[in-house]
Amino acid sequence: MQIQREEEKKQRLLEKKVKDVIVQYEKRRLVEVPYTASLADTMNALMANRIVAVPVAAPPGQWIGAGGSMIVESDKQTGTVRKHYIGMVTMLDVLAHIGGDGDGGVHEEMEDFDKKMSVPVSSIIGHCLESLSLWTLNPHTNILDCMEVFSKGIHRALVPIDSQVENVAGVELIESASSYRMLTQMDVVKFLKGHERELRGILSRTVKEAGALTDTVFAITDKAKVIDAIKCMRTSSLVAVPIVQSSKHIQEDHSLLVNGKERKLVGTFSATDLRCCPISRMRSCLNLGVVEFLEKLSTTPLHEASGLRSSIRDPIVCSGESLMGEAIDKVVTYSVHRVWIVDHLGSLHGLVSLTDIIRVIRVWLLTEPA
Repeated sequence: MQIQREEEKKQRLLEKKVKDVIVQYEKRRLVEVPYTASLADTMNALMANRIVAVPVAAPPGQWIGAGGSMIVESDKQTGTVRKHYIGMVTMLDVLAHIGGDGDGGVHEEMEDFDKKMSVPVSSIIGHCLESLSLWTLNPHTNILDCMEVFSKGIHRALVPIDSQVENVAGVELIESASSYRMLTQMDVVKFLKGHERELRGILSRTVKEAGALTDTVFAITDKAKVIDAIKCMRTSSLVAVPIVQSSKHIQEDHSLLVNGKERKLVGTFSATDLRCCPISRMRSCLNLGVVEFLEKLSTTPLHEASGLRSSIRDPIVCSGESLMGEAIDKVVTYSVHRVWIVDHLGSLHGLVSLTDIIRVIRVWLLTEPA
C-alpha cells in the first residue's frame, strides 16, 4: 500500500503543468526595457528589481526577433499588437560588452567604460548565446517537458498569458499574448522543493550517486583583477567562476582561467555581484583585485539590501556525499545558481548547478519508481 501511495503522489506531480509552477508568481510583473534604453538604464533596472536578465521590447514590425521569432504583446480585447520582444539581455551580455574585444590595457578599458554604458541595449543583444534565442513555454506544457528545456541549460523562458499561438511555414513561431510571465530555472527548483515528499527517492541520494556533480570546473585565482575575471567569463560564456587560492609553487597568469580542481576555494565571482555594484562605482572597480572588490561590495547598501551573502566570506558549498535535498535547500535558501563541491579541507572538486538538479530529477521521474 505504501508503494502504491508513493506512486500515486509521483503521478500527480507528473500531471502538473507550467501554469501550476507560475501560479505562485501571478502577481510578479514582467520587467522589461525598451530597445532605446541605454545599457546604464538597463543595469539600473536589473539592480532595482534584483534580477539578472530582462527582455527587450520594440515597436512591432521594426525588428527581427531573436532566432527569427515573433513574440509579441497584443491588446486582450482588440488583438492589436503593442510591442515585440526582440531578445533578452542578461548580466552575461553586459559583462561581455564591458570586457570588450580589444587588447587594450586596463586604463584604456576604464576610459571606454562610460562610452560602453551609453550604447542602446538593443546593440548588445546576441553578445552571448542565450540572448540569441527567446524561449517561450505554453502554460499547458507538462512539467517533464518544461524540465527538459531547463535541463539543457536554458535559464529562463517567457510564459504567455491568454496565448494565441500558430505555426507559420513550419519553422517560424508567432506567439501573441496580452501579457507574459518570466519563468526561471530557480522557479522550477523551488516548485520541486515544494514536492519533497514525492521526490524522496532522489532527494535522499548523494549528489555523487544521483549524477548531479559536474567535476570539470574552471576558476580564477585570488590575484585576478575584476576586468580580467570579466574577460575570462566573457570568453568562456560563464556566468560565475570560483575563486581559488593562487599557487605558491608555480608561476601563473592571473588574467586567465585555471583548472580549479583540487585548489583551495576562496569564494565566487558572478554576474550577480556586478548587478549589486552601483554604476557610479563600477568604472573605478575594474582595476581592483576580485577579492578586494567583493569585500568592498559586501559593505555597500545595495548589496546589503539585496540579502545576498558575501561570496568571499560565505561561499555556498557541500560535499559529494551531501544529499540532493541539502543541495536544493542551499540553492533555494541562498538564491544561488550553483553549489561548489569541496572536501573536508575546502579544496574544490566540482559543482552542482540548477541545470544539474533539474536534469537528474527529470531522469529519476522518467525512469525510477517512487
